[in-house]
Parts: sequence; structure tokens; C-alpha cells
Amino acid sequence: MNEKTMKTAVVGCGAISDIYLTNMINRFDILEVAACCARNPEHAARKAQQYGIKASTYEEILADESIELIVNLTPAPAHYEIIKKALEAGKHIYTEKSMTVSLEEAAELVRLSEEKGLYLGSAPDTFLGSSFQTARKAIDDGLIGEITSCTVAANRDLNFLCSISSFLLMPGGGICYDYGVYYLTALVSILGSVRRACGIVRNPYPLRTNCNPSSPDFGKEMIHKNESQVSAVLDFSDGFTGTFQLNGDSIIFEQAGITIYGTRGILRLPDPNQFGGEVLYLPASFDFANPPKPQSLPDIFGFSDNSRGIGPAEMAHAIRAGRPCRAGKEMAYHVLEIITAIMKSSETGSFCEIHSSCERPRPLKPEALNGVFSLD
Repeated sequence: MNEKTMKTAVVGCGAISDIYLTNMINRFDILEVAACCARNPEHAARKAQQYGIKASTYEEILADESIELIVNLTPAPAHYEIIKKALEAGKHIYTEKSMTVSLEEAAELVRLSEEKGLYLGSAPDTFLGSSFQTARKAIDDGLIGEITSCTVAANRDLNFLCSISSFLLMPGGGICYDYGVYYLTALVSILGSVRRACGIVRNPYPLRTNCNPSSPDFGKEMIHKNESQVSAVLDFSDGFTGTFQLNGDSIIFEQAGITIYGTRGILRLPDPNQFGGEVLYLPASFDFANPPKPQSLPDIFGFSDNSRGIGPAEMAHAIRAGRPCRAGKEMAYHVLEIITAIMKSSETGSFCEIHSSCERPRPLKPEALNGVFSLD
């Protein structure tokens, strides 16, 4: 074994685990995936056989001193206990989004990781993909001038999605916690911290009907207690305002995107649930006879395809180098506090202060050698 690789175990063997395991085993050389576990041992055994790794219990993974990093792919309600046990066992851990369903629990885990001197990372890591790194570079280079505002608008069909993914019915499965976290993480990674937020949150259809013909629960009622519609205002620390609107009671074909307005131009970004996509730049102009047309910015970054697993891999590089990781606990906690503030504001009818802040993650380097992009 290369001494620089990091022995890694995966907890949770659901649908998302396939792309994580495929990429972590075949794409990111720093990770040596050794074991997996799941609440259902049969699921772990099937994944282990499929990927040539060991099926274990979580207790066995925690007791294995050779395993340094745990990648947690379980539903959000299980995150707190799994992360806490990993940290108490001396393991670094990277978790699927959101870090927890409770800000208080997340704060406890952040403190514990700091006390133990361990890394705690959290998805989404899609902001490390080509489109958002391209947008980050454009903004840092001053292409659109001073940022003056931003907008987010996205739609989903939660009735259909809940029929195929039951975890969306669990706490933390609402459109803001499970989906909006992609947009908020992308915004914070590019534009910096938010200092206060307000919002209106609704769930007009708490009783839904399973519409998936292949589901054993087809035609049965589903209890949906989570938020399905969110309209919010974000007041960024750098002095500009953003609007944030999610509608989970619309169509399944998502018309999703982010627009960032500046004094010298506008950027239109693709769905942050993906790693790649076209970034459009509309320059400022006073030529009314020939108004400018959107320009597609060149993609000079890697990771435009489904690169899930880049977050754990980048964190492993950070651990080896002794530097902060990019998909770190500070940004994940800050994004969770923004979501919590939006929820609270909907109850109080007023702005809620955001007490945490975070540094923008260090951008990736655009240079590539033989098509291989560095995560250093």
C-alpha cells in the first residue's frame, strides 16, 4: 500500500453509494476504500462483493485502527450519532448533506472535532466541480465587477420524488435541507458568508399519494411533514442581497439556476446539484443597437461529470498536507445556520441574525497536466 493513501470505510449502502464507491475506488488514488457497512447487513454484503471490499459492522470499522477516514452516506437523521461515534473513535469523517438536522447537534460535533484534532467534512461538494470553479474564478478576476445581488430559483416535484426516495419523508428531507443546501453552499463558496436571513416556508400538501407504480406502496398515502416551498431573502456580509426561492410543488423537470449580478456584467450558473454545466457571462454595454449576447465561459477546470467522492478525496489531501479542507465543517455549519434562520424567520416574521461565518474555500487550480487536475 502506498503510504500516502488513506484507508477509508463507507457507512450507508443506498443508491448514492454506487457513484461514491466507483469514484473513490477508481478515480481518487489517495483513497483506499477497505470496508463498508449498512443498517441491513445484506446490503453491505452485496456492495462489498460488487466492489471488492470488506463488509463490516460499524463497530468493527470504528475498532479498526488502520481506517483513518469514514464516509457517511446515511439519511440525515442518522448523521449525529454516526459522526459522534466516529470522532470519539479518533476517525476523520466526511458526511452527506446536511451535517445534521439540528444546529445544536452540529455545534456539538464541530466542538468535538476541534477537541479531538480531527477533520469533519460535509457534502455537498458540487461547488468543487468545473462550473462553480469557473464562476469563482470569473468573480475573483473581477469579470462582472462588484457584486450587487444574486437570485436562486428552482423547482421540483416532491410528490414524485417522495414516491421513489422515502428518506425525503424523514426529518431533514425537506426541499431546503435536502436540496436548497446545494444552492446555499454554492453561493457561500463563491460569495462568502450571510449575516441575516428571513423567509416564508410552507408545506401545503402534508398528505401525499405515492405515484410510483414500481413501489410496493403505490397508491398509498404518504405523510410529508417537511417544507416544500421556501421564499427567502439573504443579506450577505459583503453588503449585497440575494433572493432564494424553492418550489417543490411543481414539475419534475427542474428549471434550476443561479444568477449573480455585478456592476460590469451578469453570470448565469447551472444547477449546483451537478458538477458541470455552462456558465454564461453577459457583459455590460451601452450599445442599444447591438445589445450583448451571453457568452459561454471556457471550462478550464476538471470534474464536470458526476464527481461525487471529490469531497472525501480533497479532505484526505488536506489531512496529509495539514491544511483546511474545502468542504469543511465551518462552511457546512454556516449553511445549516442559514437554513435554520430561514425556518425560524417563517415563524417569527422577522429577520434572523446568522452568528457564524466562514472563509470562502480556497479555489482549485485551473491548470491540468495530461488532463489530471490537482486537489492540492
